[in-house]
Amino acid sequence: MPEQFFHLVEDTVLNIGFDDTDSPKGMCTTYLAYKIVDSLKKEKVEFIDYPKLIRFNPNIPWKTRGNGAVSLKIRTSSPEKIKKKVIRFVTKFSDLKNGANPGVVFFESKAVPDQFTKFSRDALWQLVSRSRAKKFLAENNVDSFHIGNGQGLIGAIGAIGYKFDDHTYELLSYRKRSKFGTKRNIVASSVKQMQESLPKTFNSYDTKKQKVLLAPRGPDPVFFGVRGENVDSVLSASKMIKSDEKPVGHMVFKSNQGTGDHLLNQLDVLSLKPYSSGVITGTVLDEPEMKLGGYVMFSILKQGVKVNCAVYKPTGITQNALNLIKGDVIRVGGGLRKASKNHTRTLNVEFFQVLKLQERKVPANPLCTRCNKRMKSKGRSQGFECVKCGRKKTKKVTMTIPRNLQKRLYIPQSSAHRHLTRPQQRIGITNKESKFDKKIPWFSVY
Repeated sequence: MPEQFFHLVEDTVLNIGFDDTDSPKGMCTTYLAYKIVDSLKKEKVEFIDYPKLIRFNPNIPWKTRGNGAVSLKIRTSSPEKIKKKVIRFVTKFSDLKNGANPGVVFFESKAVPDQFTKFSRDALWQLVSRSRAKKFLAENNVDSFHIGNGQGLIGAIGAIGYKFDDHTYELLSYRKRSKFGTKRNIVASSVKQMQESLPKTFNSYDTKKQKVLLAPRGPDPVFFGVRGENVDSVLSASKMIKSDEKPVGHMVFKSNQGTGDHLLNQLDVLSLKPYSSGVITGTVLDEPEMKLGGYVMFSILKQGVKVNCAVYKPTGITQNALNLIKGDVIRVGGGLRKASKNHTRTLNVEFFQVLKLQERKVPANPLCTRCNKRMKSKGRSQGFECVKCGRKKTKKVTMTIPRNLQKRLYIPQSSAHRHLTRPQQRIGITNKESKFDKKIPWFSVY
């Protein structure tokens, strides 16, 4: 056959991002990803990376659970066919009747442009509007699909564009449909034993509260999720968890969970916006106060701006916050709550780090240098006298008392962690390298 009749078609690298397919009443964007991957494995496609599970700004008030979006990266010779299949799955498995507003974005390229990454980073710590997402898609001529108001387009763009400076992994195990909405019966001792024997996993069990953390409590399809530093650890962990319920399968995601990435940016105190996440370094302005309900309020000062801060009881660090005094220099991380009729604009604290401790000085009766005992007051304006030897002094002295606080980082107990919170065991750990190993059973239908 003549050479001109041969036509070599190069496979397309297709990035697929989707979000807002669930609702508080059911379904899950990761489960949709699991169903899509299961279907795509029957097609002639090549997966060239782990599915990405990206958690965005946790302070968005209308988020569902962990504010997570998913993206897939595949190589295919029939991208249009794949797009149509994904759209069918999104339409079928989104919880539309309970308010889901799914969005899907398709981008054909091995390399993801910087404008995607910029959009993704903004969505990590601030409020990004639907109009900005739609404008982004139009200006960059990006193929997309959405149902409803298009809220899911924000996470879909962000999941494709997310650039990892650090990453973790999560194995999510899924339930049979007949089990959706029923109680998850997981043997707590098996989770505790797993966590103790596999130190590369994290936030599976709260030893202080003796509470299982890896199983959600809602009606969604997830049975449990194991988080860890590498794929081997989460696969090993999943085999150690005991239950009388048999899940239908699992999928491993590469994620930004446990990285604290939403709190890396410095908030501008001269332009604080509601729902923003970040850090502020300032000086404690007043004595912390315990409020009804067990939360602690204090304020810090930076560039002449007063910022109110709240530390809530479930964090387990309210007592540490109460030990702050005026003049301490601290770095606080958290999200800004919008001002209301009853509450001023407040930073809901996720962690604080003491950088400088002010000396706490209090007036005290003078010390008898001979007897090494505090003198007794002889009465108003009559001075002080040592009851043992009779020596006298006229004035009180200033005494420095020890602080019940250290120059260190204070983070919440594990049961109060958000998905993005960097746990204690990850302090100082950064995963830079990531190799996709196709031979590892990162996806499985049992």
